Amino acid sequence: MEPRKELLIKAIAQQTGVSEIEIIRQAIDLHIGEITAPQTNLAMWEAEREFINQIKTRPAQLGGRDWQREDLY
Repeated sequence: MEPRKELLIKAIAQQTGVSEIEIIRQAIDLHIGEITAPQTNLAMWEAEREFINQIKTRPAQLGGRDWQREDLY
């Protein structure tokens, strides 16, 4: 642990009368409470899969590709 954080925890423990480990537990609980699981948008992935399948089944273009590099961005 960084010395600065250790000093802060010691100061908070002394001011509040709570043990250092309890302060650390509370900080972890607060942090975990703010974390949310990422949401997966299945409809978006299905649309992407359909787009890829359409690209894969397109016939080859005579004379080269039918897109420009800028189209990818």
